[in-house]
Amino acid sequence: MLYLILGVLIFLTVFYLMITEKVPNAWATMLGGLVMALIGIINEENALEAVYERLEIIFLLVGMMIIVHIISETGVFQWFAIKVAQLVKGEPFRLVVLLSVVTAICSAFLDNVTTILLMAPVSILLANQLRLDPFPFIISEVMSANIGGVATLIGDPTQLIIGSEGHLGFNDFLLNTSPMAIISMIILILNVYFIYGRKMHVSRELKARIMELDSSRSLKDVKLLREAAIIFLLVLAGFILNNFINKGLAIISLSGAIILVVISKKEPKEVLNNVEWDTLFFFIGLFMMIRGIENLHIIDIIGNKLINITAGKFDLALVAVTWISAGFTSVIGNVANAATISKIVEVMIPSFEKIGNTQAFWWALSFGSCLGGNISMLASATNVVAVGAASKAGCKIDFIKFLKFGVLISVQTLLVATIYMWIRYM
Repeated sequence: MLYLILGVLIFLTVFYLMITEKVPNAWATMLGGLVMALIGIINEENALEAVYERLEIIFLLVGMMIIVHIISETGVFQWFAIKVAQLVKGEPFRLVVLLSVVTAICSAFLDNVTTILLMAPVSILLANQLRLDPFPFIISEVMSANIGGVATLIGDPTQLIIGSEGHLGFNDFLLNTSPMAIISMIILILNVYFIYGRKMHVSRELKARIMELDSSRSLKDVKLLREAAIIFLLVLAGFILNNFINKGLAIISLSGAIILVVISKKEPKEVLNNVEWDTLFFFIGLFMMIRGIENLHIIDIIGNKLINITAGKFDLALVAVTWISAGFTSVIGNVANAATISKIVEVMIPSFEKIGNTQAFWWALSFGSCLGGNISMLASATNVVAVGAASKAGCKIDFIKFLKFGVLISVQTLLVATIYMWIRYM
């Protein structure tokens, strides 16, 4: 009983530190995992096993971080944003829509944190050129990044966790979650139009300035861009075909990264300095903490409570996983939520195998985590990064301002996701 109380206190303390930002997220989860080990909730073998079992996630992220970093050095993201602006001839609402769609597509196949880091400054630049409030541009892209992340296995770290725990492949996500991502983007765009789009007016003179921007100046290394594009497409093809070639997502990702590093003649120190080690250590600490919670049987208790409440009602259980996930995500973040609730889902699945398509529980968790990631600034690392990038560029976004729009979008998309699952799986 003492260990149970201590384990819950450690878990709550870690998330308090994360929410209040008193300690960086990576150190918070590492401290939580190590304290659990030091007081005996887990031993060294448990801690190492927890990380070992999810090494595919760690190495997949490392590979993709390296690939995205090298691609970003070519300037192609900035080039693309300017081209999009010129494509719509400076029309503000069309510009918001296309930038959001570009962000969603990039987030589906790249790291969404990196995508928003690259897109946000460019969007603020374009908004300032048109003398418009940058907020609609930034908030639309943040929501698009989280929505785009739901479309594929590699779109968001939460998807990697769900894929690993549920033994789901790249194509499983593509077939089951990408349709909801498209529907959610339509919902987002309609909201942006009715709330902000109709108020956006730009003079002809300002539109002309956008048309005069020279996108070619953004491209720093065309040769490297061609090489990186070929390798990235091969990696993407490997992800899609992995069910047939069975090489593993981590191996495919790392192979592409190392080949690209060798081709670009980058020094190991330069490349490794740009790996987001804080994100990786955040995951390592989180995995250790989740093992501690498993050892205390807290996951079993919550899972059994949900089973008792739903009493064999498959549809109620599916809705519960979706909305409880979204609620937890808004407070503790979508990665921590996915890692925690995935264990509860594993407990619940055996009780519903004869009633319905239990794979739907993983899609419910995916929708709750990714679409719920739009609720608050704390719900996703993408949100925190975007708000920080916007602040550096002079666009202040406070918690309440984010929350008002985020709740609006999340509630609508989650309601539609519930209907989508009802039609498709129930």
